[in-house]
Amino acid sequence: MNKRTYLSDLTALREFCDSYTLPSSRNRPPLIGVSANLEEEISTVHNDYTNSIIAGGGIPVILPVHTELAVLEEMFSSLDGLLLTGGGDINPLFYQEEPLPGLGNLSALRDQYDLMLLKMAYDRQIPVFGICRGHQVINVFFGGTLYQDIYSQITSSLLKHRQAVEGNQGAHYIEIAPDSKLKEILGQEKILVNTFHHESNKDIAPGFRVSASSSDGIQEALEPISDIGPQILSVQWHPERMAVANNRTMIGLFKYFIGQAQLYKHCKQLHTHIYTIDSHVDTPLFFTENFSIAERESGTKVSLPKMQEGLLDCIFMAAYLKQGERDEESLRQATERAVAIINQIKQQIEANQEWVGLATCPEDLYYLKKNGKKTFFIGIENGYALGRNIRNIARFQKMGVSYMTLCHNGNNGICDSAKGEPEHNGLSKFGQKVVQEMNRTGIMVDISHASEKTFYDVIRISRAPVIASHSSARALCDHPRNLDDDQLRAIASVKGVVQVCLYEGFLSQSHRPTLKDVIQHIDYMVNLIGDDYVGIGSDFDGGGGIEGCNGSNQMVNITRELLRIGYSFESIKKIWGGNLLRVMQAVQDYAAKKRR
Repeated sequence: MNKRTYLSDLTALREFCDSYTLPSSRNRPPLIGVSANLEEEISTVHNDYTNSIIAGGGIPVILPVHTELAVLEEMFSSLDGLLLTGGGDINPLFYQEEPLPGLGNLSALRDQYDLMLLKMAYDRQIPVFGICRGHQVINVFFGGTLYQDIYSQITSSLLKHRQAVEGNQGAHYIEIAPDSKLKEILGQEKILVNTFHHESNKDIAPGFRVSASSSDGIQEALEPISDIGPQILSVQWHPERMAVANNRTMIGLFKYFIGQAQLYKHCKQLHTHIYTIDSHVDTPLFFTENFSIAERESGTKVSLPKMQEGLLDCIFMAAYLKQGERDEESLRQATERAVAIINQIKQQIEANQEWVGLATCPEDLYYLKKNGKKTFFIGIENGYALGRNIRNIARFQKMGVSYMTLCHNGNNGICDSAKGEPEHNGLSKFGQKVVQEMNRTGIMVDISHASEKTFYDVIRISRAPVIASHSSARALCDHPRNLDDDQLRAIASVKGVVQVCLYEGFLSQSHRPTLKDVIQHIDYMVNLIGDDYVGIGSDFDGGGGIEGCNGSNQMVNITRELLRIGYSFESIKKIWGGNLLRVMQAVQDYAAKKRR
């Protein structure tokens, strides 16, 4: 190339670049993290991977090989999907086997890096696509094993799995399981694939199934048995090498994966513009001297890192009291216990004030989110905490309590519970005064756990909207803790809110419930009373948690499923927190008006 031609081309290049208009972040394609291979201490990625992501509609972001946790965490904050690429062999010690002679080159750094990437993606419920080695990493990570060398470990006749022809050409056929997600994606039962491997999946990880196999029995694709939660797709062949040769079937795999990443990206964008609230967790039950809510693996389903992973802004920490005796000493101890738990919650906030703050009104939540912090509200679960002293309501309000569940599993001095025989025929006379005093002080009245008669007494007496902090629909699960259609309509009539609970026994009594059941309860209530009166209260660490949403880090899956079935931004905004904040504001406005 002579100088004149070079300058002419450079001018054209500059003109081309100057004409480019940057899309808004809302419209940009999803960012896909691409794991790198490690060759002579150099992080490398074949262009076929990145070009296939671009062809599928995504933006590839190459992740260099390292294990600096803080750096990887920062990288994942912007990713919408993860592609685990091919490469060398995996150390069999990860699946408790000794190395065999046929094992190839190993890299401890690459193994640790890939497994860390996959854990971070799964913790965040980010879509994952594994190719060749990535396919095997997924199986090992979730508890499966590998053939270290199929040619020495499998005695039956094998196909040639190290093809001689070009990589963009198919070398053998695979059969796709007829009832698999892979069949749904590709619309085919038999496809031609390339093959470049000597390791292969052997024992399949729990929770997964084989979705494609070659005629010699080699497992060519895996997928989760359940379609709940993040999409995990993995294949043994190299679809990227065929995709760049314009193979429409292989491009279809990438388009599907990028589509799932786009949905996750949509969830992330939505969560930046709404306030996401879990109205009931029992995590304080686990507070001990050495407990820290800042530690992810604290033994609880709720922690600050898990809230960050699940894109959850706010939780109501419940100061739970088991119903006990009602003599003077027992009542005094109940009040002291409630005070102690509230102080423990505040101590956790104080110890982690860089990341979380205490809120007592909606404005506090708005401020904390704007400043990049999580939010804790405080609730009391069981009015047993009051003893017989109604002045404790004002005392608890000054300590930061935002709602009180009138009872738990058993009658107390306030009211009859949904569990047990009636004692007061609903609210007691003391209980009527409690509701009125809660209205006066601006504490939300929570009717979860209350009997049906108690419920209607509260609806009649309360002058401010009421909540059910963790209750589901009785029409879908006939449990006394749930609310029937008339009760749901009654709460809507007083502008209250029902927070759907993630406790198995309140979701279904005919099968093991999953996230789909949660969505069904939400959808049922919305169809019955409207999207202004429905919310979410997990009951995590108090028995709550189901497949697909078993911790604060998986709460984003609720958004994903609501989007899948067509819920709008405005509806999701209300369900995730807008409705509860509206009720809280109304309750506090009523109290302020009474004080004037």
